[in-house]
Amino acid sequence: MSTDTAPEPARRDRANPVMEDVARHAGVSLGTVSNVLNNPGIVTAKTRERVNAAIAELGFIPNRIARSLAVGHANTIGFVTVDLANSYFVDIARGVEEVMDQSGVRILLANSDVDLAKQSTYIELFEESRVSGILLAPLDAPMTRAEAARQRGTPVVYVNWPGVDGESCGVVVNEELGGYTATRHLIDIGCRRLLFAGGPLTLSAVAERLSGARRAVAEQAGVVELELLETDKLTVKRGLDVGRGIAARAPGDRPDGLVSAADALASGAVQAMMYEGMEMPGDIAVIGYDNNHFAADHVVPISTVGQPGVDMGRAAARLLLEEISGASHQHRTITMDPELIVRASTAGR
Repeated sequence: MSTDTAPEPARRDRANPVMEDVARHAGVSLGTVSNVLNNPGIVTAKTRERVNAAIAELGFIPNRIARSLAVGHANTIGFVTVDLANSYFVDIARGVEEVMDQSGVRILLANSDVDLAKQSTYIELFEESRVSGILLAPLDAPMTRAEAARQRGTPVVYVNWPGVDGESCGVVVNEELGGYTATRHLIDIGCRRLLFAGGPLTLSAVAERLSGARRAVAEQAGVVELELLETDKLTVKRGLDVGRGIAARAPGDRPDGLVSAADALASGAVQAMMYEGMEMPGDIAVIGYDNNHFAADHVVPISTVGQPGVDMGRAAARLLLEEISGASHQHRTITMDPELIVRASTAGR
């Protein structure tokens, strides 16, 4: 009796087939399967077809994490954004995706949801997964965890944050110019008693927008007044409080122009003032900031200062790809200009 045994059939009952199963089923070596997956150009067409047929029949899924550990990095980048409920950050993500798709790089997207602990956890997860690099649209807080990852060799590019001078890249908007543009628009349509609402002022973006508003008022040599109302959040709920406070004043004491540091705040303020019978822009002209979807969709469409989110995402993605490639890369910050978008809350005053 012969002691020879037939080749062992593939284990179709295995829940998660591995490369050895594919090699056995296709009658090739493990190295050939690896080449088909990672370097198919060196494998003959006939062998590729046999291996791909085995992969399809067995339902084999390559272990990308294991491969990234073997080669030191993955053909993937991680993107941590601060708040996907804000359409501005969705626009940034779209710009990132566009550039990465063109380069054949996949994106792992994480939402820190304005939580520093979650932001740090996602950065750690991406670093452990050996992503090629990380894009971070961060909270306005110390970048300790991100900088630690960068020091260990993972490229980190910031978006909506300037980065560390000479050490990392960032893409930002000129927030001071945005505040100036919003305020100048109200002045140009005849407003003379302005209220700037937003906060907390520890947020660098809000502080810079206020600085721009003050510059626009200072140019008027005492003709225009600017009142400051600091809020603890930039939310619709806080905007409702702002609007109720304005409506509760005597008509002669009310501002005739509201510069809101965010569209959410402006939306709540307009809603509250309309409920009290005030009209926009007749009684008060209102302008927001960010160009969020609810600014355009409000019952009174709200004028705003739009940030070029898609372009920012594209620029940040290109910086990260450049740094990953290592070819003549110089750390730098790209600053983009905001755009005035006029709608019914100020138009026709």
